[in-house]
Amino acid sequence: MKFNINEEQMIIKPYEHEGNIQVREQKGRFQDIRRKLSWLLMLTFIAIPFIQYNGQQAVLLDIGQQQFRIFSVTFWPQDFILLAGIFMVAAFALFFVTAWLGRVWCGYVCPQTVWTLAYIWVEHRIEGNRNQRIALDKKPWSRDKIQKKATKHAIWLFMSLFTSTTFISYFIPAADLYAEMMTFQWSGLITFWVLFFALCTYGNAGFLREKVCTHMCPYARFQSAMFDKDTLLVAYDSQRGERRGPRRRKDDAKQLGLGDCVDCNLCVEVCPVGIDIRNGMQYECINCALCVDACDQTMDRFGYDKGLIRYTSEHELLGKPKNKMSLKLIGYGSFTLLITVLMAVWINARIPLETSILRDRNALYRVNYEGLVENTYTLKILNKTQQPLHYDISAKGIDAASLSAPEKLLIFPGVMQEVPVTLSADGYDLDKKMTKIQFVIQAVEQPEIQLIKDTVFFKD
Repeated sequence: MKFNINEEQMIIKPYEHEGNIQVREQKGRFQDIRRKLSWLLMLTFIAIPFIQYNGQQAVLLDIGQQQFRIFSVTFWPQDFILLAGIFMVAAFALFFVTAWLGRVWCGYVCPQTVWTLAYIWVEHRIEGNRNQRIALDKKPWSRDKIQKKATKHAIWLFMSLFTSTTFISYFIPAADLYAEMMTFQWSGLITFWVLFFALCTYGNAGFLREKVCTHMCPYARFQSAMFDKDTLLVAYDSQRGERRGPRRRKDDAKQLGLGDCVDCNLCVEVCPVGIDIRNGMQYECINCALCVDACDQTMDRFGYDKGLIRYTSEHELLGKPKNKMSLKLIGYGSFTLLITVLMAVWINARIPLETSILRDRNALYRVNYEGLVENTYTLKILNKTQQPLHYDISAKGIDAASLSAPEKLLIFPGVMQEVPVTLSADGYDLDKKMTKIQFVIQAVEQPEIQLIKDTVFFKD
């Protein structure tokens, strides 16, 4: 048998424009879960900036003041090592979930998926179902088409602006942000970032959509390194489904030599990334289970067992037992738990007080009129709590030393205050030219907040 194939037909053009993917709206058990979870995530995202704690915004990432406030804890630039720990926890948690459940993050909780499907929902309500949208795109421009397109894009833009404003309220107090918005008093910088993130949301969810997942998101590229033959994924049972082909409901598939797949193509039409799950595992698949619900619906109509497309693993498809606790899964889970525990211990042991000590650069020491050796220091004390506190300063390491320092020094939250102090001692009581000493800074109202800093005392 010979095939007449032109050379042009054999050329693969991976970056050729694929056109817009018109997604068919689908209902089902997995979509009910995803929609409820999407609503929960979006409402949480909107509500967090409005939560108050001790009379102030509970979650505020104030870049201008260089402080990240999360309820009762405030993190400063000196605590940014915590950021590395958070990224490590997030990375290993993502690896663990991916090795166990595949790309459920992408299909159910990724903001790109949540917002894309929300935009598609709007598109469906205004322009009609999948076939109606395809037909509308092919029609020449008319008053009806312009009206529908304009309405859709107006709603998309409103959603984008609302999303970006909500996002900015994580970095600027929400009360101030919305009050200034209502009075048109936004600064140029705020206006720029709101419009920038609105444009990103509008472009990503309205136009780029699946291209973000397939061409821009690095997660899709390296996920295969975390997969094994026991990883849960959305897969098509080819042994049961092939040979695929159309038939009537009353037809006997076995007599026709057909499998359970009726080749309805619904699994392709509902896919938000435009793939055919029947072609095997593909990196573009985001495990959203839209094809599962569509196939189950078709199987139910034809009286076949559900699960032709289902959440499964390669081992289960081959009829082999599944190893639920693989070495890779245990490793990812252990690292996630270990780093989480270390982070929790670090945060619990963290002292909300920062102090640095600078010596007098003009002289290491001096002798006063009483014949005592004096050392002058400048203490930079940062109150990292959310309340104004009084601090006592004391020194230890030299017996009978006299410290000249303010009593019950008041420092407001987030303020770094420079405090000059002088320590005096009789030189005859000191055996060495350089004696190690310690400054103790303690909060009066909260004695558990105490910091000890080492330094030295010089004499001739």
